[in-house]
Amino acid sequence: MPTIHPRAVFRKTAVLITASILALSVLVFAGADRAEAAPGTSFTNPVVDVPNSADPTLVQHNGFYYYVATTWSSQVVMRKSATIAGLKTAPEQVVVDTGGDTMWAPHLEMLDGRWYLYYSVEQCCAARRTHVAQSAGADPMGPYTKLGILDLMPNNGWAIDAAPLRLNGNLYMTFSAFAGDGLQSLYIAPMSNPWTASAHGTRISAPTLSWETQNGAVNEGSFALQRGGRTFLTYSASHCNGPNYKIGMLEYTGSNPLQMSSWTKRSTPLFQRNDAAGVYGPGHHSFFTSPDGTETWIAYHANDSASDGCGTTRTTRVQKISWNADGTPNLGVPVATTTVLQGPSGEPNVPPAAIRNRHSNLCLDDYNWGTQPGAEVRQWTCNDYAVQDWHLNDLGNGYHAILNLYSGLCLDDYNFGTQPGAEVRQWTCNNQTVQQWRVVDAGGGYVNLVNRYSGLCLDNYNFGTQPGAEVRQWTCLNNAAQQWRIA
Repeated sequence: MPTIHPRAVFRKTAVLITASILALSVLVFAGADRAEAAPGTSFTNPVVDVPNSADPTLVQHNGFYYYVATTWSSQVVMRKSATIAGLKTAPEQVVVDTGGDTMWAPHLEMLDGRWYLYYSVEQCCAARRTHVAQSAGADPMGPYTKLGILDLMPNNGWAIDAAPLRLNGNLYMTFSAFAGDGLQSLYIAPMSNPWTASAHGTRISAPTLSWETQNGAVNEGSFALQRGGRTFLTYSASHCNGPNYKIGMLEYTGSNPLQMSSWTKRSTPLFQRNDAAGVYGPGHHSFFTSPDGTETWIAYHANDSASDGCGTTRTTRVQKISWNADGTPNLGVPVATTTVLQGPSGEPNVPPAAIRNRHSNLCLDDYNWGTQPGAEVRQWTCNDYAVQDWHLNDLGNGYHAILNLYSGLCLDDYNFGTQPGAEVRQWTCNNQTVQQWRVVDAGGGYVNLVNRYSGLCLDNYNFGTQPGAEVRQWTCLNNAAQQWRIA
């Protein structure tokens, strides 16, 4: 009888815990009212990892998701994917070079048949202001033409986080700016067209409630949500430097959108930190619909630690929202990054695949349930757990990214090895060539997995046949140790 290694004991315990959680989830969902349409491909948060992952706007259009976020550079980059799960490994494409020093918080929206990108730019010796670019046609990927700066505040004043709002047949721009009292507040300006303000903005919300002033008094990042003839304007409150960054809400209840009295502020936050789940500072968000139009989802950024702030530690997460009996949105609580979520209804359901070696008959496995960059990959007795669930995301260039559902990490040519025996581990998905794998038909229902950077094949190293057998790369030979069944 084989000796039981301590790691095997850990695995058994983790498997039992995961099985219990999955069983409970099935019971909960089985008793819930839900749409008949099938859910999409399962995924875990974050859906986009660092660094270009703060202040996200995510839209769904004609069966694809389009994603933009703060890049900390002069460029606006966009990702496109047919599934939420695929966003993590989708390649980034530069769609606008702003010409500024830094670009923040791009907002993507279709208006009158064209796509518009509104983004905050800081240029030398000038205030941070909102710029706009227009697509040439109906493709969100562009090409785009820069149309200049929106004149939203007097004296070329500071104005960020712009997001358009259609209300009563008119177009407005909501944004964040400083008032005379020094409070960073929400403003709204009338628009004569998507790139021209017809007047400067007026304030409709100031950070005056206690939960809006933690670590600094801030109202910013507004986004409109409309349903059942009602208009809600959600926004980020408190300062992103602390863990108490959160989401609040206004509702349009008056007759003139340009007057503060026409907006009623909810007295409590709509969405905030969840310490039990390890989620801090959830905010600066957008909403999007599922491909079949039956669900509303939120995309937001958050941190994994209470000590993280406004920098590149913030990652993009998504989850489905619901609606209260009184017609107001219910965002729930931010979920842990270990929570497996079903994708939006109506998107292609590409089930995760097991990757089984022909020689060993073992499955590619996130060994010891690792979740940190550098986590080991080995082979283990094939089972039904997420550590053996892999998403192959077609990158459109003849290669695939191979993402583990449990860890959220990508299969990686570790340390850029190029010699036979080069290590394979998992790493934060980054779309570099060390994470790109070509799937080559090996006959009999098997394939070789060839790394783009090393040119080597994924290999059952030393022809192991026991659970825990090593996986490395080797010169491609198309023998049984290099043949994998993906199913």
